[in-house]
Amino acid sequence: MSPLITASDLAGLAGATVLDVRWKLGGPPGIDSYREGHIPGAVFCDLDTDLAAPAGAGGRHPLPAAEPFQEAMRRLGVSGSRTVVVYDEADSTIAARAWWMLRHFGHPDVRVLDGGLRAWTAEGLPVDKGGQTTSPGDFTARPGGMPVLDAAQALELASDGVLMDARAAERYRGEVEPIDPVAGHIPGAVSAPTSDNVDPAGRFHLPDFLRERFNTLGAVPGVRVGAYCGSGVTAAHEVLALEVAGIPAALYVGSWSNWVTDPSRPVATG
Repeated sequence: MSPLITASDLAGLAGATVLDVRWKLGGPPGIDSYREGHIPGAVFCDLDTDLAAPAGAGGRHPLPAAEPFQEAMRRLGVSGSRTVVVYDEADSTIAARAWWMLRHFGHPDVRVLDGGLRAWTAEGLPVDKGGQTTSPGDFTARPGGMPVLDAAQALELASDGVLMDARAAERYRGEVEPIDPVAGHIPGAVSAPTSDNVDPAGRFHLPDFLRERFNTLGAVPGVRVGAYCGSGVTAAHEVLALEVAGIPAALYVGSWSNWVTDPSRPVATG
């Protein structure tokens, strides 16, 4: 079953829990965009507080423990017996983090709205404004549903498998670093910007296209694959695209923002 769902299929899907996870680095806050217009019935899910532990040595968006994540999802109405659909503005960069988190903590049926809210409105489908209340869910968080990497495992994978750097190519090369204190990449990682996973409208390319792309980067049968980015958000988009292509991959959740907290870890540029 594809992890993606189209706007028209979502419009005909009854009983799903829909999460709006719009977020932009530097703002405005996603809740403001949500209140201006969202898919009817959708509940706002905050990246910083619902999908991550507080920033620190673990990175800017570290993996939360099971209990606080479970509490957040229940508050948003998530139950293990109901399909969950997540969406953002368009390209699924933020929605992919919610998809990955729910999958990692054991939810069996999570879909990403391909093309996000932009695809929904392009179909002429309605939006609601203001807030949305929902009944508490009964989701039970059990970690381990998706593979994860720590810093040492990421470095090992970069040498004996394929570790994809999902950031923009200029950040990978170390030419610019607008967020973290050190520029560059994990030695041995390959540049694989997530912008190449989607078309100009923000929809994912077809599975065959994505499979060929990742095969070219070395993700072929029998080779272990992982992904990282700045803080484990964009890399979840990479893992999602890999899943669409039929390629399993692990996520280094702490990513570059965790890597650079230890000055003894090597940094490559170019």
